[in-house]
Amino acid sequence: MSSEYIIYADESDRHGLYFSNFYGGVLVRSEHLDYVRQRLEALKTDQYLRGEIKWSKVTAQYLSKYRTVIDGFFDLVAADQIKVRIMFTQNAHVPVGLEEYQREHGYHLLYYQFIKHAFGLQYCDSSHPPVYLRIYLDNMPHTREKNEQFKGYLLGLQHSAEFRRKRINIRREDITEVNSHDHVLLQFLDVVLGAMQFRLNNKHRQKPSGSNRRGKRTIAKEALYKHIYGRICQIYPNFNIGISTGTQGNLANRWNHPYRHWLFIPRNYRLDSSRTKRKE
Repeated sequence: MSSEYIIYADESDRHGLYFSNFYGGVLVRSEHLDYVRQRLEALKTDQYLRGEIKWSKVTAQYLSKYRTVIDGFFDLVAADQIKVRIMFTQNAHVPVGLEEYQREHGYHLLYYQFIKHAFGLQYCDSSHPPVYLRIYLDNMPHTREKNEQFKGYLLGLQHSAEFRRKRINIRREDITEVNSHDHVLLQFLDVVLGAMQFRLNNKHRQKPSGSNRRGKRTIAKEALYKHIYGRICQIYPNFNIGISTGTQGNLANRWNHPYRHWLFIPRNYRLDSSRTKRKE
């Protein structure tokens, strides 16, 4: 009997004030998928959230509803029925020696690293090999040619030593671009990913032009971020959102942990301290 893992992935905020290139993903085992989707849809229905939920839609009016549905989402994360991974770069780490290809294809190269490494698939508990991997990518903002080339690279992951060792297989038809409107897991991911880039880039401090006060929407978003952070801290006390989550001496925790962050640091870089955040 084989196993199947389903990854939903998205990206956000390519150019932030302090942190950039945000990528996020959720992984669900096939045996949990129907229940998870039905549960998340039911949460939305109970709160009369009939359309797509998104970080950009968070307002004071909807704050209570978003808190409630996010609680249901993190209940599933805490139960390890959903794994969440967030990756980003820090602007202070300035890559050096990049080739033209790397500069031109940076979006997809980082996305590839995220899919390959963020979930720790090389440590997965594949008690029933082979493992089949399905990858749903929120529509990518690039040319069809580049996106198809990227999917080809993802398909090739199954031939890497790490994936072969775990007998992880990927079928071409299982790498698909989708619209988040049709996939509730991508919608919840958007909220969590949006909250992280919001806080890491100090958007909670933004004020409308000509005003000394923050807008109501900004205040509501900060409140929702704090609520999300509180749920993360129930899993990992004192969680630091701006660094890579530790493995507690066990690399298999890159897979085992239900929620992790990854600060991607280039192999070759120079440190630009002017781009770092001041300690608060």
